Amino acid sequence: MKLLIAGGTSFVGRAISWSAWHQGHDVTVLNRGVTPNDLPEKIERLVGDRQGDLSVLADRTFDATIDAIAYRPSDVERLANALGDRGGHYVQISSISAYEDPPFVGATEDAVALWSDDNVDPDAPITGETYGPLKAASERAGLRHFGESSTMVRPTFVIGSYDATLRFPYWVERVRRGGVVAVPGPRDNNMQYVDARDLANFVVRVAEGNLQGAFHVAGPAPGDHFFNMVDQIASHVAPPGTTLREVSVEDVIELDLGEKFPLSTGPTNETALALDSALAQSNGLDFRPLTDSIDDVTSWWGDRTWPAEWLSSVDEARILEK
Repeated sequence: MKLLIAGGTSFVGRAISWSAWHQGHDVTVLNRGVTPNDLPEKIERLVGDRQGDLSVLADRTFDATIDAIAYRPSDVERLANALGDRGGHYVQISSISAYEDPPFVGATEDAVALWSDDNVDPDAPITGETYGPLKAASERAGLRHFGESSTMVRPTFVIGSYDATLRFPYWVERVRRGGVVAVPGPRDNNMQYVDARDLANFVVRVAEGNLQGAFHVAGPAPGDHFFNMVDQIASHVAPPGTTLREVSVEDVIELDLGEKFPLSTGPTNETALALDSALAQSNGLDFRPLTDSIDDVTSWWGDRTWPAEWLSSVDEARILEK
């Protein structure tokens, strides 16, 4: 198949590009040419900007277009206008954030509602509050511009190497340091995740099979808890003597450290992190063991320095003293 991957060099897009290439497809990536990449030379690179010139797509035809960077409806519209009817099957990487709160744990794709467009500014800055509604609006734009046969792939937290958000890598590297590790409660908060490579393999499967509709890409099944995920990381890479200590979410909030604990949902036990992914699994989605993702991050991270945005030892001591 001839595949176009919009945003094919960074994290999720990169994983999709590699998966498609490994499976023998003719892969072209489209990006601004800013992100360094390690893609094979046989993958064609097109430089274009959704906020500017996409003439590089003129007269190009693809069997499927995989859109890994649709953050606003205008992003989708510009890509659609540049491709016309030459993009083939459209697959958008959306997010579980596109949902309003699912009504119950274990919700399927037909039991949840997307955020309404009623109060969404399509040009709003992307923040924690606007990200979900804008992703929902981007899905609607995909159906509007590429047709009802388009596919919406909705992952939960994506983990693994090359993660620019550094969310999961924080926990791997913090646990590898050992000592007393502060882990915000409540310990039974729901948690789901998917390795970028598993997401990528499924997306390629969607393109190959022309699978249509919407799919939850969220594991493990039936689900996990946040504290247990960190505990599994510790069991795999923590040095002897490491202790996980649950700290009060109220204390975390009081000390204004909530942003320093990535992947934690704070006091809210999110039903969106306990979704049913049986439909995707029945169509080829597989989940690798969490230990594989941990090893992947460890190898990729190497001996880098501790990022300034991560929790400092001073701030961790403050919360542990509480």
